[in-house]
Amino acid sequence: MEASRGLEIEKKYDVDAGAVVPALEHAAGVARTGKPHTDLLEAVYFDTPDHALAARRITLRRRTGGKDAGWHLKLPPQAAVSGEGPQQRTELHAPLGRPDAVPDTLLNHLHAYLRGAVPVPVVRLETRRTTYPLYGDDGVHLADLADDQVTAERLEDGDKPSQQWREWELELVHGAPSLFGPVEELLATAGARPAGHASKLARALGDDKRAGKAARKRAPAGGEAGGPAAAQSAPALLAGKRAPAAAVVTVYVSGQIEQILAKDAAVRGEEPEAVHAMRSAARRIRSILGAYGRLYRASPVRKLRAELKWLGQLLGQPRDAEVLRVQLRGQLAALPPGEGVAGATTQLEQRTGSDYDAAYRLLQEALLTDRYFRLLDKLEDFRDNPPVRAQAVRSGRRAAAKAVDKAAKRLRRSRKAAKRARRGREQELALHRVRKDAKRLRHVAESAALVHGKRAGKVAKAARRQQKILGLFQDAAVARDLLAAVAGDGTDMATAGIYAQLLNQQEERMLAAQADFRKAWKKSRDLLGHGVI
Repeated sequence: MEASRGLEIEKKYDVDAGAVVPALEHAAGVARTGKPHTDLLEAVYFDTPDHALAARRITLRRRTGGKDAGWHLKLPPQAAVSGEGPQQRTELHAPLGRPDAVPDTLLNHLHAYLRGAVPVPVVRLETRRTTYPLYGDDGVHLADLADDQVTAERLEDGDKPSQQWREWELELVHGAPSLFGPVEELLATAGARPAGHASKLARALGDDKRAGKAARKRAPAGGEAGGPAAAQSAPALLAGKRAPAAAVVTVYVSGQIEQILAKDAAVRGEEPEAVHAMRSAARRIRSILGAYGRLYRASPVRKLRAELKWLGQLLGQPRDAEVLRVQLRGQLAALPPGEGVAGATTQLEQRTGSDYDAAYRLLQEALLTDRYFRLLDKLEDFRDNPPVRAQAVRSGRRAAAKAVDKAAKRLRRSRKAAKRARRGREQELALHRVRKDAKRLRHVAESAALVHGKRAGKVAKAARRQQKILGLFQDAAVARDLLAAVAGDGTDMATAGIYAQLLNQQEERMLAAQADFRKAWKKSRDLLGHGVI
């Protein structure tokens, strides 16, 4: 059973014990306040011993009482909290189940952060919550104001006294974010002030040294854990076009690391395009480390690239099988129906489906291994503590331009080799090399765009176009080989005739892709010449 998903949009406020909830119906946009109701809630929060989830502003709890009892997983906020608008968080729910067993549907979203660790109870909260519903003129339930009296107990440290505090939470139900302004004005007159903590768990943990250590380890470079940068996908390039080369690499790689982490749960859940997105991010990092390798000590970069290659191969197998299956389905669907089409469809579905399932099983197993989790650690360590050579402080613009020129030269060289290659397998392998070099140029140009702007962006676009065309060539070549293998296993005449048609189509597609590549190369020849940027 899948976990239910929702978007929580709320703001929190600290209030004194004697504060009185104001007449909320006086706020602009609020027609009336419903009858308040009180619930007694008990929540146990789970985390690793070093509070790895809290460091990323992820909360995992099991709560009883109230209308939404069950397991709740709140993912990192999409917006900063203090004074910069409401906090928006994706929240996943699962049934209560066992009190000591986190549901697998939630664990799938946490493996990339737990990395083999088992979450344990860290905090228990008892909350007396009085909820005030707010309604609009048309009777729409706009929002809820929760008046919470909280008692927090640290479960890891029995000698620490419990904490008590009061806070208000304003959470949208069907209202618009513009409601926060007028309601907040009323709350401020009653003594409310922006909360000093992002969550109840963060307040309960306080300035815990373990949480601080995990926060420093897990937070993206450029911001403190729990601060605004923790909710973003990558650190900003603070020095702009004057940034040093290593900073350019760090910013670009950081965005790809966040993509890998963000897509981890989607890959485990076999969501569409998730494997492709994670694979592309791994490839981008590997390309960039290869292009800017001289900035860093050789050994850590070599080992990191080797592990990224391992991950890319694992992701590539199910991705390639799925692309092939979709491609052949489309081509079969375009043929007139008949016994041969039906027979070929059955055989190809069995073959490609079996290949896909086997590859995905291997991938799922690998994503639970210590090797994968250590790769994630190494990626974040590279981001936070890049192994830069002592003498490698270079201009980002100069280093990026040189990296792009080198990648473009490599592409020109492989393209010339493909022109000289004999038709057949030799040429196919040569064009595959061209495609890989176009992909590398694309990735390097993307990084260069951080300091070179539009010119580098045009190079990346041209390289992408060539990569895409040659990808169609490669797809047709792979389909041809599969069709020949399946047809060679023996089949009836009608089905054999369909395979013959499909094989002809692959040859035609390969020839068309070669012609399109020549046109694309001619169009971008000046752009990809010497002195690219």
